[in-house]
Order: sequence, then structure tokens, then C-alpha cells
Amino acid sequence: MYVIAGLGNPGEKYENTRHNIGFMVIDAIAGKNHISVTEKKHKALIGKGIVGGERTLLVKPQTFMNLSGESVREIIDYYKIEEKAELIIVSDDISLAPGALRIRKKGSAGGHNGLKNIILHLGHDEFQRIRLGVGEKPSGYDLADYVLGHFSGDERELIAGSVEQAAEAVEIMITEGADKAMNQFNKKGTGIQE
Repeated sequence: MYVIAGLGNPGEKYENTRHNIGFMVIDAIAGKNHISVTEKKHKALIGKGIVGGERTLLVKPQTFMNLSGESVREIIDYYKIEEKAELIIVSDDISLAPGALRIRKKGSAGGHNGLKNIILHLGHDEFQRIRLGVGEKPSGYDLADYVLGHFSGDERELIAGSVEQAAEAVEIMITEGADKAMNQFNKKGTGIQE
């Protein structure tokens, strides 16, 4: 069984903020595959269904971003998930331009507190992840205020496109593997060479 965990913060005031792009991707996957992500379990909202022909658990941790690992660890233990192969984490990334995607099979947290906490709870960084660009913090801005802020009008279209691409990438990761998804999405429209 695959576990797709989109990172974000619970509560209405955080909806559609930069830090909650992981939740947006879970909503997109859920909509596409007719999965209801409403069951409260393991410090998360979860939904079970089929994605890419495989049994899949969609997860929105409700612990707040900095403690995301608590929920992810609980789910891995409960469902006996092989996290290196069956876990995909979706998060925001301020070092990527809005609309850019970056897929990895392992790596550091890159300063992201949600990923840091997951690495802490798993004891390793060897899990698949999709990072979605939300753009760099403008100078003079507080980082927390920036990532908890909403997308500007110009960014919304780019973000909607990257959310759809990330949902598609998850399906490819499940059906054809991370390498195929990396080849397809890591260079697409990002301007960043691998």
C-alpha cells in the first residue's frame, strides 16, 4: 500500500497558503480518484482508495507542519509501510520558482521543518518526495509570514498547474517508478538543470 502525505497546517486560516500546497495536491489526487480524505486517525485526516491501480492512503497530517513526522511515523507503523518504496511526501519549497516541481528519492530537508521532523521520526532521509516551488521570500519579509501567506494573483495560475502536475507525478511514481517521474517532471518548465 502506498502512503501519500501532503504537508500543511490544519485550520481554515491556513487554507491555500504557500505552506499548505501539500494539502492542495492531496485534494487534487483525492478529487481525481474519488477518495474522501475525512477520516480522523493517526493525528491526520486520511482517505483510502485506489491511485494508479494500487491501494493508497492519502494523508493530511493535522499536527502542524513542524510535527508532521509524528503522524507519518504512526501511519507507517500501523500499516506496516515500507517507507523507502511506498511513502511519498509532498511539500512546498521556497528555493524553487512558483510552478516548478522537483522529485527526489532521498535527500536532506533543505531547511523545511516538516521534512526535518519526518527525517527525525524515520531516522533516515531515504523516502520519495515531491517539492513544489512557492518562490523565494522577498527581502525584508519574515520567513514564517511569507510561507503562511497566500499566493498572489499572478502566482495562482502557476500554482494550480504545478498542483495538477504533482498529482500526475504521484500516479507515475506509483505505476512506473520515481525515475520515470523525475525524467518527466524535474526539467519541465523549471529552468533548472539537473
